[in-house]
Amino acid sequence: MDSMMIEARTALLQRRSSLRGLLRLNLPEPDPVDEAVEESAEEVRARLSDREERELRDIDDALVRIEQGRFGHCARCGGAIGRHRLRAVPEARHCMACSAQVGR
Repeated sequence: MDSMMIEARTALLQRRSSLRGLLRLNLPEPDPVDEAVEESAEEVRARLSDREERELRDIDDALVRIEQGRFGHCARCGGAIGRHRLRAVPEARHCMACSAQVGR
C-alpha cells in the first residue's frame, strides 16, 4: 500500500469513527447491561441523517476500493483521481471532470 492509500485510509477511518461517535453522544446513558452489547450497523445507520448515511456508505466503499487495489481510479472513466482531490475528499469515486458531469 503506497503512502497516499495509507493517508486516505487513515483519514477515512477517522471520519467514520467521528460520525459514529457523534451518534453515541446523542444517546441516553447506557444501562450497565447495555454497555456489554454492541450496536449493529443497521441500528447505527437508522439514526443517521441522509447526508451522514451517504457519507458513511461512501467511506465504507472507499475502504473496500483500497483493499481491492482500485482506490484512486475514477469509477466512470477509469482514469486517475488526482492526489489533491483524494487528500481533500478521500472517499471520492470520480475524477474532477467526471465529477462535474455526474454532479457529485
